[in-house]
Amino acid sequence: MGEVKRARGKAKLRPIFRPPAALNLCPPVRDQGTGGAVPPVTAMGHAMRSAFPLLAAAGLLVALAGPPALAQSGTDAEICAADNYSPYSPQQRVAACSKLIAAAKDDTKALVDALVKRGSVYFYMVWMDEAFADLNKAIALDPKNAAAYRMRGESYRVTNRIDRALADANVAIRLDPDSARAYDNRGNAFLSNKQYDRAIEDYNEAIRREPKLAVSYMDRGAAHYFNGDYQAAIEDYDQSIKLEPKRAQTYSNRAAAYKKLGRTELAIADDSTAIKMEPDNPEFFDNRGLSYQSNGDYDRAIADYDEAIRIKPTANFLTNRGDAYNHRHDYDRAIADYDRALRLNPGYDRAYNNRGAAWRGKGDIERAIADYEQALRFNPRNDSAAENLADLREERDRRASAGGANSVAPTFDCKTATRAVEKAICADAELSRLDRQIDDAYKAALAKLNRRETAHLRREQRAFIARRDKEFGRDGYDIKRALEKRLAQLRDIGG
Repeated sequence: MGEVKRARGKAKLRPIFRPPAALNLCPPVRDQGTGGAVPPVTAMGHAMRSAFPLLAAAGLLVALAGPPALAQSGTDAEICAADNYSPYSPQQRVAACSKLIAAAKDDTKALVDALVKRGSVYFYMVWMDEAFADLNKAIALDPKNAAAYRMRGESYRVTNRIDRALADANVAIRLDPDSARAYDNRGNAFLSNKQYDRAIEDYNEAIRREPKLAVSYMDRGAAHYFNGDYQAAIEDYDQSIKLEPKRAQTYSNRAAAYKKLGRTELAIADDSTAIKMEPDNPEFFDNRGLSYQSNGDYDRAIADYDEAIRIKPTANFLTNRGDAYNHRHDYDRAIADYDRALRLNPGYDRAYNNRGAAWRGKGDIERAIADYEQALRFNPRNDSAAENLADLREERDRRASAGGANSVAPTFDCKTATRAVEKAICADAELSRLDRQIDDAYKAALAKLNRRETAHLRREQRAFIARRDKEFGRDGYDIKRALEKRLAQLRDIGG
């Protein structure tokens, strides 16, 4: 959703963009026997930031689509060797490979080949114990089988054993130095380790060896994205789509890069394409919801979050929807979503932080402070929670010093006020209340406007404050009337 601009006294919501946050940016892991796209393991209902090393870079596919329509013909060899875009279901492929394995007891080469292929299907199904069992057995039977090392390296990578992933990738390259996929896989391991420049070097090698390997362009695009070169990422995604136009993940990745460059409409178009291609993938609905939310279109964002939650309720989907309600000042619904998120993931610091913002919006300072403290307990490096907590404690102290916890203090610190108009506002409870109400109405108006309108309103507000400071004390200037007039204007803008 993009971070909320934090004016003084405004809580900062911690966004749930998976870098690309929040946005499915990592290259999908692949079936090393066939080259088909393979969904990864997911460690949790997507507190993806803490799963960063596990999922290559925090944004692989996390849900398998339903099995393809069952095919009724084909030999066991054909079905076992089919890729993940074939008409054969994973269950059919496992069964076919199992028949080949049973029949190949005395044929080591055929047995190893079938084990690698079945291990790849298990990997696709996220049955990692079974995948490792097949791949370990294949390597024991044939220590020079590069495909087995490639597949096992990917399995180590998505289960967060990056050192072992790199070791297997190095062996695969040594055994088959001309294999583009071997370099691509090692690039994925470097990407998981946040060694983006090193990953790009390997993707370059993969592309040099196989210029039409679409997945390497997509993977290199992810590395460029995490390196902050969004235009280069888009160019790689363009090429990947040109070579392989039916991979939904590439469109989703390109959408994230477009969004970083402020090209939200193009991001939404790509998100929509990904959804059309894989309508059962909740991540794609969540991503488009984030795109709509960054555009200020909270109703559409909420509709997409609803669909993501319907398909697979997770803590981050619920937190994103709570953020949309928070932006709409529908604090009760926001809090309800954060509550559900925390029931699913009790240590989710972002849900605590953003629920704190909702409690703050409702005026419940003590509950807000408690949530910010919880966010920091679970993640001491949550900068948003630390800033919010410091601001709110300061605000509580100002209110207390101004005449009790229930008093309405102005938006600035009366102890350090130097201007005559500020001292006058501090000395008058009604003026203090108007100053606070203007600040609240200003924030509400900002939340309703698009970027251009927001910039205009900010200029207007700065001009109002400058005029207030300059005119105060002059004949004919009524500070209370001026504040009341500005409050009415802002409330009219904010609805």
